[in-house]
Amino acid sequence: MMAMYAPLLMMFAVAAALALGFFLASPLLGKKKPTREKIIPYECGSETTGGRHVKVSAKFNLTAILFVIFDVEVVFIYPWAVDFRSLEWAGLLAMLGFLAALVLALAYSWRKGALEWER
Repeated sequence: MMAMYAPLLMMFAVAAALALGFFLASPLLGKKKPTREKIIPYECGSETTGGRHVKVSAKFNLTAILFVIFDVEVVFIYPWAVDFRSLEWAGLLAMLGFLAALVLALAYSWRKGALEWER
């Protein structure tokens, strides 16, 4: 049984050794010439303007969540498409039910105005 897991354990050991080696070697090999620009926090390469504590719109978060939800659905559709022929009619009906629920969720989101950026 251990022979099955030996290559996997060796791969993890080599990966951990490389990560630890890079982590320990970087301070030794890297140049250390701190300047004023290097020690300030990096913020997208430009100075901030306006208020620093401006709240992000809830619409942005809702749009991001909807994107993730509808994007993850592809992860469920792909294995079904790969094994489509062996699933026969039961698999087709199950996927049609899944897609119907997905379309209903999209229609509900659209009806509620969740997909409109400006209002």
